[in-house]
Amino acid sequence: MTSARNGDKQAWDELFERYAPLIWSICRRYQLSQTDADDVGQNVWLQLVGQLAAIREPAALPGWLVTTTRRECCRFLRRTRQQQVPDHWLDDAGIADTMTGTVESEVLRAERSAALREALRQLPPDSRRLIALLIQDPPVPYAEISVKLGIPVGSIGPLRARCLQKLRRHPAIVALANAEAQTA
Repeated sequence: MTSARNGDKQAWDELFERYAPLIWSICRRYQLSQTDADDVGQNVWLQLVGQLAAIREPAALPGWLVTTTRRECCRFLRRTRQQQVPDHWLDDAGIADTMTGTVESEVLRAERSAALREALRQLPPDSRRLIALLIQDPPVPYAEISVKLGIPVGSIGPLRARCLQKLRRHPAIVALANAEAQTA
């Protein structure tokens, strides 16, 4: 996030890649057309440009994006409804109430995915390849993993355990686990 604050295009691209699906999923929940969702999403990203310096904790970014996207969707619907039927417009509070559980689950899923991607990026390439083989569906037999990675079959379990331990200790995963524990 710091690099994005300083105008690093690659950092912005990574933020966009990571969080655009969250924004679009919220727009879909509000049943916006693709064009309208694009407009709302663009407004959200433009607001983030101006507010990124105010977001001190990277873990707060998904929540900020959800709140801002919901507000932008409500504004858009309000404007649209007022233009079409001035006396009968959509109550944005009603939408928020019915959408809260879904939006919260989307935020949690996005935060988990972002934390896991960040933690996986920090693993050495061999460890990432091992994890990738272990999570394939259908499961890859240990004998095949042994051949592909050039390691003994007996080493796969202990290497897996060390990789998972590194992932569990990664600050993004720890922060997410602590936040979930506090809300439980």
